[in-house]
This record gives sequence, structure tokens and C-alpha cells, in this order.
Amino acid sequence: MTGGPVNGGPVTGGTAAGGTAAGGPLTGGAAAEGTATAGTAASGTAAAGQRPPVAARAAREYALVLGAAAAGALLVLLSAHQGWARVVTAAPAPIPGSTVTVSGQAVVPLAGALAVASLAGLAAVIATRGLARRLVGVFLAVSGALTVLLVSARVSAAAVLAAAHGVTVSQAGSATAGGGPAGSAAQPGVFPGGSSPGVSAAAHVAMASFPWRPLAAVGGLAMLAAGIVVAWRGPRWPAMSSRYGNTGGAARQPVADSASLWESLSRGVDPTEQPGPTGRPLGS
Repeated sequence: MTGGPVNGGPVTGGTAAGGTAAGGPLTGGAAAEGTATAGTAASGTAAAGQRPPVAARAAREYALVLGAAAAGALLVLLSAHQGWARVVTAAPAPIPGSTVTVSGQAVVPLAGALAVASLAGLAAVIATRGLARRLVGVFLAVSGALTVLLVSARVSAAAVLAAAHGVTVSQAGSATAGGGPAGSAAQPGVFPGGSSPGVSAAAHVAMASFPWRPLAAVGGLAMLAAGIVVAWRGPRWPAMSSRYGNTGGAARQPVADSASLWESLSRGVDPTEQPGPTGRPLGS
């Protein structure tokens, strides 16, 4: 009676085999499922980890291009307001001679205007996206190319003399408006007899544009390069967020019907104090 049926294989072995058979597949399946879940999580983590570097790279490129364009435009403006030439006039005694400094803005006024327009174009790059941003990039590239051509072109002595004439006329007008007596003695560089103030046909023109004129060309090249990059990669860059815009219907309004009125009364709430879709109390 205490033999095989109690201690034998059918009882213990069956239980052990059953436990092993049942435990093996379940444990293996759970492990496989856990491995698959871990693999999915790892792939999701890898995919999530790949996105921030791309966005960060685009943001760095965006900031670098805008900074280069702004620096180029400011460099053109700074260079254009420096002296590019001097007009030296030797007057007969006792009238002293004069030296008039002519700035790049007086010789090439369009260069400064293009630089200002390029700075405005950078604001347009920030505010636009897609095709509009490409068009702004084309405008920046054209402005940079024109600036390089203008500041690199040869400046004639006649153009410098004309610019110097305008400068001296402006200075003479400012002196007269400042309260100078009309019959005062001749100012230095001002020739009697109706000739141009401070400038004569025998004036000597000396070009002194270094280093400002080459720096203006460098600024124009920076604007040109930035415009090309904006037209090429601008649509991929981040744009201004519209999350603060009015989405229309974001705030859900209660419905003014009889069911909602009775439900409000059952909850002890005065339905006339709840604003409806038109801003009036419900039921009014």
C-alpha cells in the first residue's frame, strides 16, 4: 500500500513534468515578449534620440546664417560711412587751402540702401516660411551681389569731386543755418566769385578707401552667401510658432437647451449665471 502509487512516477513525475512543461513554454513566451517589448522600447528610444540632434543642427545653422547676414550688412553700413577719398584744394594766398573727406555713402549711396534693405529682409526670414522664405533668400543674395559690384567698381575722380561738392555745400548750408553772418569773411576752402565751395577744377583727388572699401566687399559677400543658403535650406528651418493664435472654438461653451437647464437646477446651480455661446446667461 505504501509502494509505487504514493511515491511513484505517476504522481511526482506527472506533477514535475506538468510543472516543467507548463512552466517552460510560459516562461519562454514571457521572456520572448519581454525581449520584444524591450526591443521596441529601445528602437523608440533610438528614434527619439535621433530627432533632437537634427532639430538642434537646423537651429544652429539658422542662427549662424542670420548672424552672418546681419554682420555683413552692418559691416557694409559701417564701411560706407567712413572716408573713401580726400579732395585737396590749394588756394592762392591769403585764402587757405581745404581738404574735403568724401565717405563711401556719398560716392556709392546705393550700397548703404541695400544693406538696410538686407537687415529688413532678415526680419522677413524670421517671419516667413516655405516659398516666401526662399524668395527672401533670393532677395538677400541679389542685394549682396549688387553691393559687391558697387563697392568694387572703379570710382572716377569726377564722381569724387561731385560728391565733395555736395558735402561742402551741405556744410556751408549748415554753417549759414547755424547763425553765421551773411557778410562774414570767406571760410577756409570757399572760393569767391561763384565757384564751388571747397572744390575747384584744379583740386587733387586722393583715394583713401583702404581698408573700408574691401571690408564693404566682404560684407556684401557675406550677404550673398547667406542669401544663397536661405534660398536653399530656409524652408527646413524652424518658423515662428502660431500656438498663441486664436484657434476659434478652443473654449467649449455650454449648450443652452432645456436639458442642461434642468440639470443645472438639479445640481443647485443657477443656470442664469452661466454664459452661453453669445455671452448671455443661459435661458435669456
